[in-house]
Amino acid sequence: MKILKQVINFLFFKNLVKTIIVSVVISCIIALLLIIPRSNNSNKSNYSVNISNTDRDLKEILKDGKLTVMVENSSASFFVYRGKKMGFEYELLREFANEIGVELEIKIIDDLDQVIDNLNSGEGDILACNYTITKERAKSIDFSIPILRTNQVLVQRKPDDWKNLKPKEYLTQIINDASNLAGKKIHVWKNSSFNQRLHHLQEEIGDTIYIEQQGGNVAVEELIEMVSEGLIDYTVADANLAKINTRFYDNIDVHLNLSIKQKIAFGLRKSSPILKARLDQWLEKYKHRPAFKYIKHKYFNLRPISSGADKLFSSLKGGQISIFDKYFKIAGERSGWDWKLIASLCYQESRFNPDIISFGGAYSMMQFMPEIGPLYGVYVDSPPEVQILGGAKKLKKDFDSWSEIPDIVQRQKFTIATYNSGKSHILDARKLAEKYGLDPNVWDDNVEKMIVNLSKREYYKDPVVKSGVAKGLITYKYVKEIFSRYDMWCSLYK
Repeated sequence: MKILKQVINFLFFKNLVKTIIVSVVISCIIALLLIIPRSNNSNKSNYSVNISNTDRDLKEILKDGKLTVMVENSSASFFVYRGKKMGFEYELLREFANEIGVELEIKIIDDLDQVIDNLNSGEGDILACNYTITKERAKSIDFSIPILRTNQVLVQRKPDDWKNLKPKEYLTQIINDASNLAGKKIHVWKNSSFNQRLHHLQEEIGDTIYIEQQGGNVAVEELIEMVSEGLIDYTVADANLAKINTRFYDNIDVHLNLSIKQKIAFGLRKSSPILKARLDQWLEKYKHRPAFKYIKHKYFNLRPISSGADKLFSSLKGGQISIFDKYFKIAGERSGWDWKLIASLCYQESRFNPDIISFGGAYSMMQFMPEIGPLYGVYVDSPPEVQILGGAKKLKKDFDSWSEIPDIVQRQKFTIATYNSGKSHILDARKLAEKYGLDPNVWDDNVEKMIVNLSKREYYKDPVVKSGVAKGLITYKYVKEIFSRYDMWCSLYK
């Protein structure tokens, strides 16, 4: 005790300078001890980049009047179809935003590898990208209650002559068992549940699967399109998304299941518990309503229009294309278009079915979207002649809008491409054509090349592109098939 008193007396009374020095040193040590652990923690995680936004919850969303949703540009998440915003997850969250009385803001995901970081840094409030719940992901973010349960499936090309094969013959020419994946090369996103499943599958079959890992800048639907085009042989996708894409690519097979059913849900920050609770409460009720069942049916259960195995001429007799030829001829006279070209487009759209209602709510033989049909006098219950005349009116209007295209046939091709995908995507393709030294006024071998490229990220993210991604291969084939059929009909019918 005596020694302690002497030390204190020495420090605080006999040497003021020493006292100051010791105090400063102790203060610095304490400060460093407090700072260093925080620095180390921040290096362990990339999810707290923007601390000021991580506490955003339902209260802040209601105050701002805006719910920001991060979406993937895909058929299950969000896309634009003939000018209409669509997507299974988009439609659900639009209803939720209406329920809580806020505006829905859409933010397109550029890189799937960054989605958790971006969500946790406050760039969006909800993550909607057909996201599978996994233990690893659940360490960093919360998930809503599941909105779907779906298998992983193999996406492969059908045999070239698949339309002529009997079922048993068909099954012998494709991979029909997971064990046959040994030695095959499969392209998947490296941070996906598909990649994990393929590694587990290797152990199960006791052989090597060559897994080509893709970065997050290549979307699942881009890989599906690459399979369809023959650029790669196989990929893996969730069955719900794969099934939608069979509408666009009739040469892909998605029947082989590779996993048990897994849960798809919306992602939320762990710092947004009230938003999660409110969303879960709403989903629990909404999933039992007819509206939810209809949305789910529309995206995952509606079948594509059947081509009848392309035997379109077998039932055509007496020099007729269809039983509606007289209406097509009247429409041709009024619009200035060859009636056989109008008929070929109609066949492409509906197979001459006046009562069809297809993907996206398009109706009639000419497949008008609900907000477009009335502009041309066409409604769901309009008779066939009105449907055909309305379609011809729209073709004429679109044709007139391409007055800068000098060649008539090329102008018709721009018009038909517009009928399929909307004018904004065609304008983007023209800008890309000009940028890459192609003729923006010629469809064949010029603009058609760029419409195909609009499904690839390196092109649709180009600054000259204003309307984003498009299923350009569909539009390319649409124009090709309509004109090929038209040329044949010109040689057969007057």
